[in-house]
Amino acid sequence: MITTGNTIVSIYTEMTPNPETMKFVANKLLYPGKSLDVAEESLATPSPLAKELFSFPFIKSVFIASNFVTLTKTTDTEDWQDVIPTIKTFLKEYLEAGGIVVNEDEVAKMKQEATNVVSADDDDVVKRVKELLENYVKPAVEMDGGAIQFKSYNDGIVNLMLQGSCSGCPSSMVTLKAGIEGMMKRMIPEVKEVVAEAE
Repeated sequence: MITTGNTIVSIYTEMTPNPETMKFVANKLLYPGKSLDVAEESLATPSPLAKELFSFPFIKSVFIASNFVTLTKTTDTEDWQDVIPTIKTFLKEYLEAGGIVVNEDEVAKMKQEATNVVSADDDDVVKRVKELLENYVKPAVEMDGGAIQFKSYNDGIVNLMLQGSCSGCPSSMVTLKAGIEGMMKRMIPEVKEVVAEAE
């Protein structure tokens, strides 16, 4: 189990390219080296923190990674500024009290299809795609409160899953096509196209 506690926690916010999401950054690691995308409340079982966040009526989805939580608000919530103080206070108190962020045993039970972790049965192209995602794409999209995970590769087409602020972001298709697809085609000649797959 990943817990926090016995530390004074500070939380600050960062805007993301997606106007519906806000990144809440903590001064400590929440989920080191991994990420968990909770697209709806019914999927929150692995994360007690996400379960608690869904108790706020304006939260539509929760994304947890390294030292931040990216929240997507419901469309009927007018402005982030109205709810940021409430969320910051909740996160600070929850983390300082040692609340569980992610229960690894529950994550292991979930079907995890999308991952950038290279496995022994990946072919050469898939290994290179995953390494490129992990080393070049991940740091950039995490800065914007999101993640892009490998889903599949077939006949030159790379399927990726957009998570956190990347999911539903107006600029994500530009990033996907102009940025990621362009880079992959240059660095991995076998790649012909990169597409986003809905969860």
